[in-house]
Amino acid sequence: MRRMNISNDNDLDSYFKNFYLLNQTLLFDKKETSVEKICINGTEVSKYINEYWTSGQRQASAIHEISYRACFKAELPRFFINLLTREGDTVYDPFIGRGTTIIEAALLMRQIIGNDINPLSKILVYPRLNICKTADVEKRLNKIPRPHDLETNIDLSMFYHKKTASEIIALKDYFEERKQSGKEDVIDKWIRMVATNRLTGHSPGFFSVYTLPPNQAVTQESQEKINIKRNQIPEYRDTHRLILNKTISLLSDLTIEQINQINSIGRKALLLTNESRNTKEIESERVNLTVTSPPFLDIVQYSQDNWLRCWFNSIDVNEISKNITIVKDINTWSSFIGDTFKELFRITKRNGWVAFEVGELRKGTIKLDEFVVPIGIKAGFKAKAIIINEQKFTKTSNIWGIKNNKFGTNSNRIVLFRKE
Repeated sequence: MRRMNISNDNDLDSYFKNFYLLNQTLLFDKKETSVEKICINGTEVSKYINEYWTSGQRQASAIHEISYRACFKAELPRFFINLLTREGDTVYDPFIGRGTTIIEAALLMRQIIGNDINPLSKILVYPRLNICKTADVEKRLNKIPRPHDLETNIDLSMFYHKKTASEIIALKDYFEERKQSGKEDVIDKWIRMVATNRLTGHSPGFFSVYTLPPNQAVTQESQEKINIKRNQIPEYRDTHRLILNKTISLLSDLTIEQINQINSIGRKALLLTNESRNTKEIESERVNLTVTSPPFLDIVQYSQDNWLRCWFNSIDVNEISKNITIVKDINTWSSFIGDTFKELFRITKRNGWVAFEVGELRKGTIKLDEFVVPIGIKAGFKAKAIIINEQKFTKTSNIWGIKNNKFGTNSNRIVLFRKE
């Protein structure tokens, strides 16, 4: 998609309204855009509905394939990065999660800033912005001991064969020693990232016996029930071989030039672990575009889903529970998002953009996009549009029992703001 010269509201309206004509080669089902005018707290906002991006438009890079709960597909940030920025512009995400926005921005030769109060995010993102060679990963793995008699103070027998568990504990101890001694380097961090992602999953490519998708770690009790239901016993998995296999997969479609480009941008990247409303390290009016998705209202329990990843990385899961904002009422959520928007307004350049992706919750009774519009306006932004992308079911939405384009996080709803 070529960058459009969107200088006023008419340009924006024309682009989204006529998307099916301007980008016919991108679409499987060429269809006219559905346009609605809605009034929110006295502000009229256009709502555009079409298939603006889809996984079928272009295969996303394999470097994104690190699982993380409630993350959007790379096609979403790519759409807005291509549409609203140029090479060299700065793209930001205050809730980076697995890093989809900033890694896609690096692939598109934009400068990047990322933030997430969950320390797991930096563990998962930093290595993919500082990519090492597969040969170096293999050489380092060969130096890491693999004893088969180690035990830990938590019961992992429902997930792992005894030998597999011992190898995982050895990796955990190795990373802790390297970090404490100040010897941890980019190769160690890459192996840590891959191992963290391989802890549990539902295929032989993971360390564990069959369990839920890797972005959700069930409790020991729940896993025991899964094992009984499936009549399964954990079998030995070669952790080092699986780490190497995943490394090869992550790098499979990157050229040497792309790796060098990502690493060049990664060296200048700013990665923070702050609250989204307090990012003083980012100078005022630095960001051209923010593409993000905030913690949703009482849907995703990040600390619970990531308890095993936290254990592996010696992170106190209770600290994550205290720091990550998970709220059950819309007023508290709105207050938190309002503070975040104040900070976004400070760091956004004049004529810069914010693409704020939210879901539709509680069987459609709460449309967060309509709550976000007045929040962004109060912070100083102009609400330019609500963009709804029609898409097919996802595995996760099927697990949650979500109907496509009607309920829940499966429906991409983006509120687009501009700082004028």
